[in-house]
Amino acid sequence: MRISPAGLCPYSKKYLQVHQLSVFPLTSKHAFYILFLWLSLLWVYSSIMKNTLAFIMAGGKGERLMPLTRDRAKPAVPFGGIYRLIDLTLSNCINSELYKIIVLPQYKSQSLADHLEAGWNIFNQKLGHFLKIVPPQQRISGDWYQGTADSIRQNIYLIEQTNPSHVMVLSGDHIYKMDYSRFLRYHLEKGADLSIALLELGKEVAHEMGIAEVDENYHIHGFQEKPKENPKTIPGDPSRVLASMGIYLFRTDTLLNALKSIDKDDFGKDIIPHLIPESRVYAYHYQQQNMIEDYVYDTLENGERRLRLESKAPDSSYWRDVGTLDAYWNANMDLTGLNPSFNLYGRNWPIHTYQVPAPPAKFVFSNERPNGFRVGKALDSIVGSGSIISGIVRNSVISYYIVVQSWATVEESVIMDDVVVGRHCRIKKAIIDKDNVIPAHSEIGYDPDEDRKRFTVTPRGIVVVPKGFFQ
Repeated sequence: MRISPAGLCPYSKKYLQVHQLSVFPLTSKHAFYILFLWLSLLWVYSSIMKNTLAFIMAGGKGERLMPLTRDRAKPAVPFGGIYRLIDLTLSNCINSELYKIIVLPQYKSQSLADHLEAGWNIFNQKLGHFLKIVPPQQRISGDWYQGTADSIRQNIYLIEQTNPSHVMVLSGDHIYKMDYSRFLRYHLEKGADLSIALLELGKEVAHEMGIAEVDENYHIHGFQEKPKENPKTIPGDPSRVLASMGIYLFRTDTLLNALKSIDKDDFGKDIIPHLIPESRVYAYHYQQQNMIEDYVYDTLENGERRLRLESKAPDSSYWRDVGTLDAYWNANMDLTGLNPSFNLYGRNWPIHTYQVPAPPAKFVFSNERPNGFRVGKALDSIVGSGSIISGIVRNSVISYYIVVQSWATVEESVIMDDVVVGRHCRIKKAIIDKDNVIPAHSEIGYDPDEDRKRFTVTPRGIVVVPKGFFQ
């Protein structure tokens, strides 16, 4: 006898897809017991996920993102036309069925709070689901949050009140798609006290990251916080390291004991090195383990497009820390083009956000003849709702309510809400914050020396125009 997943319930089909068991033989009653065990394990995993509490770190100043963080917290910085950075982490939570979430803001948090209240008021407390915004309350001391570990220590009462089996610590300003339920299963299968999500990178960037020393079974034996020399490399590959993504999964008792017994403020620098000798600490290799099942389009030679379900979508291994203006610009450019490095158009792993009630984007004028040339179009770009384009936009990310007037060109740029680009403007490799009316015939991104007199210019040459500079 053979049973296909088509005859199983959605939960068992998902479990079989995760473990790549599309069709399996059942030759005796023992096989049914095995199936029953699988389904029981799936129920256990689902129950533990529902009893996991997530903390999202949202308190960083984001000084390297100035002037974008002049009036907003880093997780509230716009991304991808219609999103905020924190939407990526929150969407991962929802798509992973992780519904107990506490956001820990600190600096300039009003914009972030407004966004969360407007777009993320979707939780049903009757089912035990919640999203809480918890700024520093000085319950333990008179200090603000002093570090990642201290921010959770100051909110131990919330952990004890919720009484979760596990606590997940996440960052609110990274770009990635991650199935946290797979992370939890891995953690349980290893019998770990603490699991750390790690990214495989070249060792030349080790000085910027927390680096784990692992054995062949991914048991962590050491942890270096931003080592300046001699970073621990991957066994068998002296050119690669495993770098922390700032994603931690603790057994609750392990976390509480550590926070109460170790009077230090940071996980990477203080808590994790202390736990390694006495606890079961494991590495979760993100590129190998993370799998986002989603649909992708194949374009045939004749132009026909066919939808295909991928068990591991191409952007399952994508992760970006947008800690600098250049990294932020790069991540936005990764969204453009025919086959973007990070795909916003998947169906199975949607990115949720507050949807501004705006009309569809509009493109006006269509005279492409040399005599009387006047055309509005966008090529290899993302254009937000409410925008009116009567100039030319290429390889750019355009947010809500943007007006690009006639004969203007915008190339390789990120433009945020409520910006008017005047007639005959030329803009290239720029980040333009909201509430700007750029005068006609302006040029931005073509003369670095001139741009530096007025704006921030990054090492890569990206020009950053602050909020409200052009009134």
